[in-house]
Amino acid sequence: MELGRIGLAELRRRYTQDGVAIPSLLLRRLRADERAGARHLAEELAARRAALACERRRVGRLWRLERELCAQGHARIAGLDEVGMGPLAGPVIACALVLPLGLSLVGLDDSKRLRPEARERLEGEIRAAALEVGLGAAWPDEIDRLNIYRAGQLAMRRALAALAAAPDAVVVDGRRVPDLPCHQVAVIGGDARVASIAAASVIAKVHRDALMRELDRAHPGYGFARHVGYATPEHLEALARLGPSPIHRRSFAPVREVACPTR
Repeated sequence: MELGRIGLAELRRRYTQDGVAIPSLLLRRLRADERAGARHLAEELAARRAALACERRRVGRLWRLERELCAQGHARIAGLDEVGMGPLAGPVIACALVLPLGLSLVGLDDSKRLRPEARERLEGEIRAAALEVGLGAAWPDEIDRLNIYRAGQLAMRRALAALAAAPDAVVVDGRRVPDLPCHQVAVIGGDARVASIAAASVIAKVHRDALMRELDRAHPGYGFARHVGYATPEHLEALARLGPSPIHRRSFAPVREVACPTR
């Protein structure tokens, strides 16, 4: 590697991006460089390399449950999660996916804890590596008819049904989902504790956010592209001013109060 041909600013740009591996050869040459800036960059990159190794160990621990299930004879294990239970508008979206066991996904976490750019990066990596991905939705009319809890379960069953074949086992966030055709393990807080569930939450969140941007164009004025249906002050003001849209959940109190005001 000819450091003279690549400026220090370009090296910093290349090697300080999330998840980018930092070669030992690069560190050795930067440390041997006469420039103080190069030696400073070497220490900065060495610290990032150590942090990256720590992060890979953390992600490795997220695979503990899947490894246990595999040891019990479950070869095809799906992660399952849903997003969009709390918003006043739009669907619940669920994702079921099957990943290669032990896949290293730097930064993998509950989608709610991730910055949008980190979610987008991970979503691309997950989709590229996944053996299968299935998505399911429950729409506002179903949410109003069934209640939000049962609608979430419906979306998860639809996501599993979208896989080409039923998995041997499912790891799911929260409580058990009735009527699944396979062994399941429910984990409270699983989207932050189990790799396959966390990955499913990322796919579902990115997909739902993109869908809400489309719905914003179909139903302008509410700001769906910004708040994705949650009860922000902007959303509540628009709801009071415009009334409910076709994608609002009329069984949710703030929408119901606008649609059927008390006389």
